[in-house]
Amino acid sequence: MHSLPAFVRLDGRPVMLIGDGGAAEAKRRLLERTGAVIVGEEAEAALAIVAMDDPDATVARLKARGLLVNAVDRSDLCDFTLPAIVDRSPVIVAVGTGGVSAGLAAALRQRLEAVLPSDLGKLAEAVSGFRKEYPDSRARRTAIDHALNDHFGHYSRESGNSVVAITLTSPDPDDLTLRQARALAQADRLLHAPDVPPAILDRARADAVRIVSPAPPVDACDGLTVYLEMAR
Repeated sequence: MHSLPAFVRLDGRPVMLIGDGGAAEAKRRLLERTGAVIVGEEAEAALAIVAMDDPDATVARLKARGLLVNAVDRSDLCDFTLPAIVDRSPVIVAVGTGGVSAGLAAALRQRLEAVLPSDLGKLAEAVSGFRKEYPDSRARRTAIDHALNDHFGHYSRESGNSVVAITLTSPDPDDLTLRQARALAQADRLLHAPDVPPAILDRARADAVRIVSPAPPVDACDGLTVYLEMAR
């Protein structure tokens, strides 16, 4: 990854906005939605957005003060970029391209807008108490999956303690079938042959246990175990 995606709580916090015109106004509206306190260059802040022609000197001055800076339409000067956003609060989906193509990010956002239901936020609120209700993380994931199944009507999780063996025909993660990609996303434990590419392993949950193994497990452990090997 070229950048670490992060959601920053800005409510009541100062954010510097420098510039005027349409680009600056668009950033102002976005910041106002987060509850940020918009300040000028003379104030103290940790983040700054610069929307002006020839921003180089201003950006250099702000970085010298230790601020993280976003320069509109100048990805080469940016410490952080602002993604295209699908807002289903409290669910927020952000699409970023690292400043390479805002148009591509916007096009992807439009597709996601059509796919994600407008009441997705209500589903998130409905499952918000599951952490307390289901202290065990595996049971909690299963409960969330059931809620998704009820909401969307077409999603299901591998149930019980099971092993799914996947023989990969390509090192490209884009060639994963829907079932393979879903199993990786759901896996509690990931066993894999040494030659499985990292790009494939990265499609699994970040907290899934990863074990290099020349053969699939004999017995199923708690939850879902996925074994990956390359086709011979």
